[in-house]
Amino acid sequence: MPKINRPRRGSLAFSPRKRAKSPIPKYQSWPVYDGAPILQGFAGYKVGMTHIVMVDDHKSSPTEGKEIMVPVTVIEVPSMKVAAIRVYSKDTYGKHALAEVWADQLDAILGRRITLPKNYDGEAARKKIADAAAAGIVAEIYAVSYTQPAMMTGVPKKVPDLMEIKVGGADIAKQLDFALGLLGKEVTLNNVVQTGSYADITAITTGKGTQGAVKRWGIAVRKRKHSVGGKKRHIGTLGPWNPHHVRWQVPQIGQMGYQQRTEFNKRILKFSENAGEIMPAGGFLHYGVIRNPYVLVKGSIPGPVKRLIRIRPAMRLGEHIVRTPAIQFVSVQSKQG
Repeated sequence: MPKINRPRRGSLAFSPRKRAKSPIPKYQSWPVYDGAPILQGFAGYKVGMTHIVMVDDHKSSPTEGKEIMVPVTVIEVPSMKVAAIRVYSKDTYGKHALAEVWADQLDAILGRRITLPKNYDGEAARKKIADAAAAGIVAEIYAVSYTQPAMMTGVPKKVPDLMEIKVGGADIAKQLDFALGLLGKEVTLNNVVQTGSYADITAITTGKGTQGAVKRWGIAVRKRKHSVGGKKRHIGTLGPWNPHHVRWQVPQIGQMGYQQRTEFNKRILKFSENAGEIMPAGGFLHYGVIRNPYVLVKGSIPGPVKRLIRIRPAMRLGEHIVRTPAIQFVSVQSKQG
């Protein structure tokens, strides 16, 4: 008789499953880019979902050239501001912050997020960075940017979210000039990605609190004869006798959700500043009215409504042609039910 087997349930790739340290996702890697200097990231806030009708422009698709219905996620993306430029060096022990240059004028509300620098010598910092660049020890340049949630009404917060965004480019000197030119200025999403291109979407998923092994890991519910005392949702074993401890691979109760996840190669279908063209009657459910530029992303993305969403150009995508989507219709039907 053949041995009955099945794949394990629940991926171990995400272990240990514990709460994220911050609601602001962090990137450990960035796309390789050798062109003119650009910012390689942006951030917005999740609004909700709707659907559109567009012409299928994927080559060799069974519905190529025909109108199809596509679910989309709406992200409100007000402009971000660059507060500082941070320069890193790199050695065998990793990256090290070398110096940073802060903008001359910073919004007072940013002081509710961090302690604003006092007695700061900007000229000395610029000279230190210039000398480091001339010596060839500058490895990476980041723009310390922050969102402007006070411009929105759907997110009940005013304190900005602060994050580092990598400055990409082939030449360090050009990257530095580009980054210094952004100090204190506003940047928008269309400075980062194009309509029709692909991007990686990162967010902190919806928190579900403490959950059991059945929901958390997808193990099978016990049969009637095997559920002693009615404990149908308990695990059958805590592992082998040796080693004499419970291994981390054993599915157990614990935290579920509120973890950082990245969805790769999500297509940017539309970027616009006219929110009225997608606003459903009564506004979006649990969010309200969009008052800033927005972006439509194909499919669903992690996190609940109002969650901070980070966007970067796709880094696992090969050669592709950027095609502008032909959107025929956007649903504005009320989401209130």
